[in-house]
Amino acid sequence: MSTTETNLDAKAPPPERVPEPAVVLDPALDPGRRSSTARNTSRVPPVPHLIASLRNWLTDLLMPPVCLACQEAIASRDALCPGCWSGVDFIGPPLCDRLGIRLPYSTGGAMISAAAAARPPPYARARAVAHYEGAMRKLVHGLKFRDRHEVRSLFGTWLCRAGSELIEDADVIVPVPLSRSRLLQRRFNQSAILAQEVARISGLPVHTTALHRTRRTQRQVGLSREQRRDNVRGAFEVPRRQLANIQGRRVLLIDDVITTGATAEACTTTLLKAGATDVDVLAVAIVADPLRITT
Repeated sequence: MSTTETNLDAKAPPPERVPEPAVVLDPALDPGRRSSTARNTSRVPPVPHLIASLRNWLTDLLMPPVCLACQEAIASRDALCPGCWSGVDFIGPPLCDRLGIRLPYSTGGAMISAAAAARPPPYARARAVAHYEGAMRKLVHGLKFRDRHEVRSLFGTWLCRAGSELIEDADVIVPVPLSRSRLLQRRFNQSAILAQEVARISGLPVHTTALHRTRRTQRQVGLSREQRRDNVRGAFEVPRRQLANIQGRRVLLIDDVITTGATAEACTTTLLKAGATDVDVLAVAIVADPLRITT
């Protein structure tokens, strides 16, 4: 047998064994690897999420969601049925930049209406979600007069959308106040509730007592534009302890309904005198024709 044949038959030495990499017990120490435990649990929702989902399921089972306006059964909470949704006259561009009322056409930039040009308001800008009619009127009346507070979440969402530019520029949120006697009678201030919802969603600070009514004013229903202005003139003040929250700040004033704008103007004048640098007004609804005010 030749030397070559002998070498071929000889048993080859075993290959050198390469040591396995060390096991990483903490996946955070090795971003490129995930432990089997992490892989198995990554698809399982967190326990708080499961609890919230179960709670929502039970709530929907016991109290099925209904339309906030007509109480017809719907698929989700804090919403309207298609019929009521179509009955809300939402206000979108083109708008008067000062009064927030709808304009017939757009020029491609900021525009003001003839009414704003003839009598500019003391506030910088006003915005409202929709006209005060139809389903919107019913929703506002439910909150204001029938303690239907379940609309607050929907109103907060709508307000943040309609007033997104105003919220972006604001430093602090202040609601239009009620008189002490009316607050005791109603037990809540609807404007303060709306202000708190906007603050919750936007993250802006809110001061619900920054404005105070110095006297009880006559109900505005049935009053003319000038009568409304006379009725609320000098009816508001900023308490001394609240001055630091107003001075040097851009204030976002929250109200439920803008009718003639008399209340918003009186509040704005008071805030500016207290040291606010600017005031914008945001409301759920605005009266399309103030000359036909019936509520």
